[in-house]
Amino acid sequence: MKILVQKFGGTSVAKLESMKQVREKVLHGLKQGYKVIAVLSARAGETNQLLALAGEWSATPDSAECDALVATGEQVSISLFTMLLKDAGIRARSLLAWQIPITTDDDFGRARILSINSKALYGFLKDHDVLVVAGFQGCTENGRITTLGRGGSDTSAVALAAAMGSAECEIYTDVDGVYTTDPNICSTARKMDRVAYEEMLEMASMGAKVLHIRSVEFAKKYKVPVRVRSTFSSDPGTLVTQEDSTMEAVLVSGIAYDKDQARVTIRDLPDVPGMAAAVFGPLSEKGILVDMIVQNTSLDGHTDITFTISRKDLQQTLAVMEAVAEKTGASEILHDVSVAKVSAIGVGMRNHSGVAARTFAALTHEGINILMISTSEIKITILIQEKYVELAVRILHDTFGLDWDIG
Repeated sequence: MKILVQKFGGTSVAKLESMKQVREKVLHGLKQGYKVIAVLSARAGETNQLLALAGEWSATPDSAECDALVATGEQVSISLFTMLLKDAGIRARSLLAWQIPITTDDDFGRARILSINSKALYGFLKDHDVLVVAGFQGCTENGRITTLGRGGSDTSAVALAAAMGSAECEIYTDVDGVYTTDPNICSTARKMDRVAYEEMLEMASMGAKVLHIRSVEFAKKYKVPVRVRSTFSSDPGTLVTQEDSTMEAVLVSGIAYDKDQARVTIRDLPDVPGMAAAVFGPLSEKGILVDMIVQNTSLDGHTDITFTISRKDLQQTLAVMEAVAEKTGASEILHDVSVAKVSAIGVGMRNHSGVAARTFAALTHEGINILMISTSEIKITILIQEKYVELAVRILHDTFGLDWDIG
């Protein structure tokens, strides 16, 4: 049994006309001899409306009940789309996550998939050519409805592709692939034919909204080829896959940025063992994710620690740092929300030197001051003032020749 998993996002299923275009993509898969599992998101804007409704009824909506509420968005999509398929004479049925089941943990609002009953899905496919599955949702072992977090339909699709041995997982959206950078701020951005899992993970972690980061993690772990393409064109899109020698030959593959950043500094900490743990332990307990970290050289037995967080966590972080300062004797807490990250990303960095030097030189030439730096094996990230982000992206895109069509 040849199986193809296709996922369609909110804009793809928003209206009747767009759903008819989705139907054509499914029909194309059937004509190629596949049984198709179509994973659908809620229609564009519907999840936000449901969350707003929860906020009207409760100042602090119960997380489990909130999941039960917002999961209805996908139920609407799959029911309507299955009607379209049946009207076209296609043997199809809709499936909610609990009917399969797609079993998750009980971390409501951001649940993680534990297992998928592939045997049940094979059984459904014996009697149907298309299964229309609700994305974004799962259920606990006790039968409670869960959701996987915003963008979770991507994760649903890749997990189903892994469980069912799909030849490829096609992620249909309103863009025609993965670009070397945001084409909205860089006119020379180029759509890539292929991108490595590791590069896509770094781009997703930087806020690129093409793919949900957990879907890329799934794809990498289970070696699922993922093709990002547009519902509204025939463009082949971008294949997210394992790296090869041609990818490694390219020094930098893309430039990403993230404006959801705040910088926090705690000053005059005693420079003694345990201070880093005293700062970051309480943040971890609150579930606050810390990204870049810099500790200054000790001066007169004291040091400063600076780190970055998401802006949404700033007020909670400042409250935690005030308690840390009182406990440790630190003198001051500073913060800045006018900062942003820019990254140069590429698996080719493993085998080539000079990326950092070229990055710093290019920004210096434009008078852009670097506030913080972090590196990984395939990424160099700099923190700068937010007002320079678009300029920095364009400069680095040009510096590494990403507008060239290298095939």
